[in-house]
Amino acid sequence: MSSNVVRIELQGLTFARGDRVLAQDLSATIEAGSLCEVQGPNGSGKTTLLRAIAGFFQCQAGQIRFLSASGEADDPASQLHYLGHRDSLKPPLSVRAHAAFWANLLDGNTDRIDHAFEQVGITQLAQLPARVLSQGQARRLALTRLLIAERPVWLLDEPAAGLDSAGKAILAALVADQLAGGGIVFAATHEPLGPASQVLEIGQARSC
Repeated sequence: MSSNVVRIELQGLTFARGDRVLAQDLSATIEAGSLCEVQGPNGSGKTTLLRAIAGFFQCQAGQIRFLSASGEADDPASQLHYLGHRDSLKPPLSVRAHAAFWANLLDGNTDRIDHAFEQVGITQLAQLPARVLSQGQARRLALTRLLIAERPVWLLDEPAAGLDSAGKAILAALVADQLAGGGIVFAATHEPLGPASQVLEIGQARSC
C-alpha cells in the first residue's frame, strides 16, 4: 500500500457531551501498521473520538495531526475511511449500484468491485436490492467501501455489528491486511479485531 500518513498524533484532546466531559487531555501516538482499540461503555464518547479524527467534530481543546515521512500529511481527509455503525444503504439500490456509487464518491476504482465482493463473500448478491439483505449481508456490503478505495487510515465504529462468525473472520482478515500494508486502524468495538497495538480508554477522563 502506498501510504502518505505514517503516524497520527492525538495531543491533549478534551471533548464533552453537554456538561459531561468524555475525555480530558487525551494523548496518543499511533504508528503505521497499528491497530488502536477505542474502549469504553456505551455513550462514553468512542464515536465522538472517531468523528473528531475524521474531522466531523471539533474538540474543545487539543490537536489531531496526520504526519507523513516528511512532515504534515497532505489532505488527510482524503486518506481515511470512516465507517459508522450504520450501513447507510438505499433500500431500492442494488448491491452493485452501491459499490459503483462509493467508487465514484471516494475516487476509487470500479475495477476493484468484483474482487471486493469476493473478499467479503457477497458476489452472489450483486444484483439484489439492498432492502432484501440481512443485517449481516448489509454490513458486508458496507465493508466493501474499505476495499474499493484504498486509503491508509480506517476509522471503524462497531464494524462487527450484525456479522456472524464467518463475517467476523472476514473483517479480521481485512484489518490484518490493512495493517500488513502499513495502514492504521482505529476501531471502537466490543469484538476483538486482532492484537491491538494500543488501547484508548474513553469516558474516564484520562490520558493514554
